[in-house]
Amino acid sequence: MREEIVEPPGSHEPTEYHKQPKKAAASGWIGSALEYYDFFIYAQAAALVFPNIFFPQGNPQVAIVAALATFGVGYVARPIGAFVLGHWGDTHGRKNMLVLCMYLIGTSTFLVALLPTYEAVGILAPALLVLLRLIQGFAVGGEISGASAMILEHAPFGRRGYYASFTLQGVQAGQIFAAAVFLPLSAVMPPEAFQSWGWRIPFLLSAFVVVAGIIIRRRVDETPAFKEEAAHGEVPKAPIVQAVKESGPDMLRVVCMALMNAVPLAATVFGATYATNVAYGVGFTTTMYLWISVVGNVVAVLLIPFIGNLSDRIGRRPCIIVGALGSGALSYAYLYSISQANIVMAFVFAVLMWGVVYQGYNAIFPSFYQELFPTRTRVTAFAVSQNIGTMITAFLPTIYAIVAPPGSNVPFIVGTFTFAIGIIVAIAAFSARETYRVHLNDLGQPDARPVDREEYERIRSSA
Repeated sequence: MREEIVEPPGSHEPTEYHKQPKKAAASGWIGSALEYYDFFIYAQAAALVFPNIFFPQGNPQVAIVAALATFGVGYVARPIGAFVLGHWGDTHGRKNMLVLCMYLIGTSTFLVALLPTYEAVGILAPALLVLLRLIQGFAVGGEISGASAMILEHAPFGRRGYYASFTLQGVQAGQIFAAAVFLPLSAVMPPEAFQSWGWRIPFLLSAFVVVAGIIIRRRVDETPAFKEEAAHGEVPKAPIVQAVKESGPDMLRVVCMALMNAVPLAATVFGATYATNVAYGVGFTTTMYLWISVVGNVVAVLLIPFIGNLSDRIGRRPCIIVGALGSGALSYAYLYSISQANIVMAFVFAVLMWGVVYQGYNAIFPSFYQELFPTRTRVTAFAVSQNIGTMITAFLPTIYAIVAPPGSNVPFIVGTFTFAIGIIVAIAAFSARETYRVHLNDLGQPDARPVDREEYERIRSSA
């Protein structure tokens, strides 16, 4: 006799339920990949190109700091976007919010391609760059929380970690696409042509990203959990107020865990500057460093679903704690390999730190964060707290450029920052409740203890 399919918390559509998880995961994957393609091509350009064309060239270190600061301002806008878009997602639905995110980030990224240089218009060039970066950050502030909520609320019993991990697999794939677009351009084009106009091509391609992303997201159904909340008139008027009142301690934990953004910043943003900028004198070519980014992300994309599945078996907290401490410790070796211009070891430690160990955190946080919060405030609580944490890390590359200038012990200074943050993340994860089993607060009850399948079904049927 075939086993009955159990509905996820908040869903009353068992006949359609078996079709929804894969559809939601696929749309979340593709949408996140397209949106983060836009986000990461900016990160690549901020490290490899913008110091040379959008800022005065009298002092190379000042240009580096300024270019990395424009990357950081996008993170400043993310909590604002999280507040506005999270509110929209909890009151008007996950689907509508995700379509709006795609419009905003796609348009702002396309316009970066049309910006004049500092040589042409002076200070107006970096001012416009900052404005567009703020719009990008505003849109991204709601992306992961909305996409992972969409997937999680369609996911079957006991498989939330696996399905929600596809959100971050899409994010990593978007980074591969970004590097893959830059690679042939930087390899084939003369350096002068690439710095002059070749870098603009990836940004122009955002026009296709917008069209594809909007088409995909319009085809996704709203989640049963949100529709049920709306049907019963339980949609909050002020989600952020309710989230802080009901889930304040868990929001603080998420803020601390989101500091783990320090690892990809050290690897992809500051690491790129450290390896390729002439001021540091390491001597990696742009093409060589982009290959490190591609290899690390390819491994991550392959590994993420397996780690998500593992978290459904052993729990979310062990994966996050190991990922935080391990990747933080490996940052020393990774940066040291770059300092020695050892391309082989840089590849090896990029794969270990970023492609393998960091995914213990990266693959799990979409499900872990979502499960800490009830349906009615889930998107707002996730988005606001996660983006406050990432905002705190936003200017780390700029700080690194200041406290670890050329000639200093860069691997030790930057590695210590990263490992210390890993310790904070591990402590925050350890203090949180485990969520990989269904909890009674998924059923609107205040008790947060985990329950097994039989008890879940009994409580659900009697509710």
